[in-house]
Amino acid sequence: MKAKTSITLSLPLLVQIDKLIGERASRSAYIEKVLRDHLRDETRHAIQMRDKELIDAAADRLSEEAMDVLRYQAPYV
Repeated sequence: MKAKTSITLSLPLLVQIDKLIGERASRSAYIEKVLRDHLRDETRHAIQMRDKELIDAAADRLSEEAMDVLRYQAPYV
């Protein structure tokens, strides 16, 4: 389902959009696609940042465990 809305864009931006899409698509369809792509990318970025934080937190803990094992083994090497 779609809802009608109104936005105001600068004339130079509209000219660029019109050059890109030509007569093959409507401005609305193009703007909707661009917004969908942007929102998908923002969501993906947020997920990646959350994953990075989890990995970093685990990496610190695992690095400390590895160093502990190495300290324990050092006298026997």
